[in-house]
Amino acid sequence: MGTRPAIAAIEKTFRDAGGEGAIVFDPARLPQATPDWLERAHWGEAAQPVAEGGRGAAWFVSGEFGEGVLRHYRRGGMARHLSTERYLWLGPDRVRSLREFRLMAELHAAGLRVPAPLLAGYRRQGLGYRAAILVERIPAARPLHDWLGEPGARAWEAAGLSIARLHHAGVDHADLNAHNVLLDAEGWAWLIDFDRGRRRPPAAAWREANLARLARSLAKLAGRGADDAWKGGYARLRRAYDDAYRHAGDHAQVQP
Repeated sequence: MGTRPAIAAIEKTFRDAGGEGAIVFDPARLPQATPDWLERAHWGEAAQPVAEGGRGAAWFVSGEFGEGVLRHYRRGGMARHLSTERYLWLGPDRVRSLREFRLMAELHAAGLRVPAPLLAGYRRQGLGYRAAILVERIPAARPLHDWLGEPGARAWEAAGLSIARLHHAGVDHADLNAHNVLLDAEGWAWLIDFDRGRRRPPAAAWREANLARLARSLAKLAGRGADDAWKGGYARLRRAYDDAYRHAGDHAQVQP
């Protein structure tokens, strides 16, 4: 996949009865975007919960832009006991949704298989803020863990190729798990959810940490007592990854 046109994003601040904040959006896809589009209530019954990996805070929605996924940011770990959705305000440059939008826009324009970001924003609440993002939905996509019992499936090789291309571009995925690797109807692997992702010089340490996180996710989903078929699939993914990373300049022509 070659490069794509850059997203000429527009950023707007707002103030309404609910407070103040800002949105950033792709005017080519959402020329009339408003902060309300980031609220679950705006979509009503048309918003369908994402069952796989959505954590109860992601919904499938559709509009003139096509089909998308709306995701509200939720805190994990011990921090969730203080607030599940409010983050400490450290300035607009530190807002997680805006940072994710900009990173995804860069990667999408570079031709990597990541969804196009459509809209992101935040709303201030006292010393904190809430955030959300809307990205395009990958049609007919299935998560990598659907192939846990099929170690010979080409889905594993496709996943390895996409991860290698991402790493070669210097992108550290903060939550590379089996829910965040999707296979489309043609067998291509897409990577989603770039919250806390960042660009950094390629290095073995963080690349291996990404891959180890994915392996732990697969093992957890396979469950205790399950057969180890997934290990064969992961080994196939790893071989494809290593080969693709060594031959980064040839990736565009490799089929899944």
